[in-house]
Amino acid sequence: MSIAAAMSLAVPAVADAAPAPAKPKVDQRTLDSLGAFAPAIIGSVATKGPDGKINSQLLDQAKGLAAAPGLPPQTKAIWQSVIDFLGEPGRAALVREQKAAERKPGDPEIPKGPGAPKIQEFLYPTIGFGCMPGNGSPNGGNSLGRALLTAGPQQAPAPGPKRGEAGYVYTSLGTGPAINNPQRKLWVTWLNIDNGRSGQVQLKRNAKINATDGPGTFTGIAKTGKGRVISTIYGDVTTKNKGKINSCGIVPTIGIGII
Repeated sequence: MSIAAAMSLAVPAVADAAPAPAKPKVDQRTLDSLGAFAPAIIGSVATKGPDGKINSQLLDQAKGLAAAPGLPPQTKAIWQSVIDFLGEPGRAALVREQKAAERKPGDPEIPKGPGAPKIQEFLYPTIGFGCMPGNGSPNGGNSLGRALLTAGPQQAPAPGPKRGEAGYVYTSLGTGPAINNPQRKLWVTWLNIDNGRSGQVQLKRNAKINATDGPGTFTGIAKTGKGRVISTIYGDVTTKNKGKINSCGIVPTIGIGII
């Protein structure tokens, strides 16, 4: 959250005398750097390494992006967190998390206390171009997008992921309720770097989350198995705003989490 707050993808404050909706600002260097990594994740899912797990080129890509000149310090910090997650610090964190979440005889299915499943925010908020119709632009205004994942067993996002599953949530802030659009879909592609599993899940409208008034919220559950999971959310968002259906594309966002 501290990284997200420091990022250039933030909503500026709006003065009382200017009631127009705030629009997210984008630092182009940050956007180029972050956007470059999403195809690398998808490529790594499609082409695993010799051990059937993570392709070493994914780690090399992250290191290369971290070393690029002229990047804001916050962006370099994001890439360092990815590098640590893929390397030994991430493996040690996985062991700690799994020990904390181990069940004892008689424990409830949903752990409590230190071993409880955690909401894990994606590395940075993203932008949906033209997701907010009106806003003084022929194509609509931009919307800030937030994404997170939860490790099962957990009740959210309803009906909730089971043990060894990841629950994904993407919210397009400032929009109306989500609509499922067969022609323009929102996807999450994921790779478990510890067990070699990978896959793709469509994120869809959830009838139990912000379904009436919005903001547009899309969820999905992936059977990742336990381990470190790196994900990217990309594609299109469709919402209903003041009686009109609106579709827009989002800048891919990247998440790392322990299941």
